[in-house]
Amino acid sequence: MRRLRKKLKKSRKPWDSSLIEEEKKILALYGLRRKREILKARAILRNFRRRARSLIAERDEEAEGILLDKLANLGLLQKGQGLDDALALTVNNILDRRLQTIVFRKGAAKTPKQARQLITHGHLTIGGRKMVYPSYMVPVDEEGKIVIRGGRK
Repeated sequence: MRRLRKKLKKSRKPWDSSLIEEEKKILALYGLRRKREILKARAILRNFRRRARSLIAERDEEAEGILLDKLANLGLLQKGQGLDDALALTVNNILDRRLQTIVFRKGAAKTPKQARQLITHGHLTIGGRKMVYPSYMVPVDEEGKIVIRGGRK
């Protein structure tokens, strides 16, 4: 049997009221289905920040360039920004790069939940390929290739 790696880490304080309220606001703002999607975004952010901290300690120029290029291609950083800017990223920056959020912000859907529905029902293509995953992290170069099929723009 294949072992699957966990994609998220649960909160140390699951019943912290301020954290619960913050997560509710994020769920409503981005139209997410469940808190697991926030936890996955936090895990992605945690990995980027961990890599940036280790590169600051090691001072490896080549690996630093690779990480900064990846973050720039994902649209999380601008070209020329450094590792300090990578450490300043938040969960909202990660959630802003999701396909669901980009479709909503482009005006193709009236609400984030409608954007999610358009994606999951297969009404969306990126560069000619059908994409049915609302959590897809859209690179900057693919952002202009998003097309809504079925009479919508």
